[in-house]
Amino acid sequence: MKIYNWGIIGLGRIARKFADDLALLPNARLHAVASTSPQRGAEFAAEYGAVHVYERYEDLVNCPDLDVVYVATPHIFHCENALLCLENKIPVLCEKPFAMNGAQARSMVAAARKNRVFLMEALWSLFIPGVTEAMQLVAKGEIGDLHTIKADFGFNMPVDLESRVYNKALGAGSLLDLGIYPALLSVAMFGKPEEENIFAAATFTQTEVDESCAFIFQYPGNKLMMGHSTIVANTSLTASLYGSKGTILMHPRWHHTTKLTISTYDGREEHKRDIDVPYEGWGYQYEAAHVMQCLENEMLESNVVPLELTLDLTETLDTIRRKVGLEY
Repeated sequence: MKIYNWGIIGLGRIARKFADDLALLPNARLHAVASTSPQRGAEFAAEYGAVHVYERYEDLVNCPDLDVVYVATPHIFHCENALLCLENKIPVLCEKPFAMNGAQARSMVAAARKNRVFLMEALWSLFIPGVTEAMQLVAKGEIGDLHTIKADFGFNMPVDLESRVYNKALGAGSLLDLGIYPALLSVAMFGKPEEENIFAAATFTQTEVDESCAFIFQYPGNKLMMGHSTIVANTSLTASLYGSKGTILMHPRWHHTTKLTISTYDGREEHKRDIDVPYEGWGYQYEAAHVMQCLENEMLESNVVPLELTLDLTETLDTIRRKVGLEY
């Protein structure tokens, strides 16, 4: 069994969770880390057993025996950091949002294809067992024809104008951080909505980023998606999939749910059943395992999160931002 040596660029909260979950995979090893903070890098490497520690991202890409890199820096650096790896022919798993806009995303995809190297956006929800179970139930016709998706994602975040949540220079706001999840659910299940069929509204912080964002996607065949994100309220963190014969409720936090409730209609009667879908760790091991399987099969992109899906999602977020007047 080949052991894949992982590198991580950016050692914040998400990187720690990812490193925790790598330890659950017998064919994965944290090999190298890079941080602009020498102390953070040294402490992270010691805690997770990484052999190599770098203070410059440019040095990490020259690390011996490195197989794949997870980019976990703030949004605004994803493009730059991913391109550094891709131009050095190192496979990349890039944290969401993939890029700040469609132009950046297309440049990353072009670099991956030019250098014939694997690239995937870390849309971990699409690998969470409860989410995949819900999508499979819809595909099998469990609730008839899916016609409506409703999903929210919101937290009451402490006001810190310099934080990644509020600081516009860091790509802050609710949409790119949280609203991406409801938008992803729709794009993954219904496809990319046409620009004229995207309706959106937002309210703004004093730092000129969206504190709340609401959006509706309208699709052919009487299909709708309703999404909401906010950094000023704790929302239900649920998602509902409405079909002609029933509903699937994805319990909180729906984007990595461990429980589904399926309600089916029989005339006026409603029948409910619950499905428990537990998993170990934080859930990041599933996307990591998928990346390694893709590399094992010499694939240049994922069949679960293909690059076209990432481009469709990024361009959909771009359209929402244009319609609410959010510019970076």
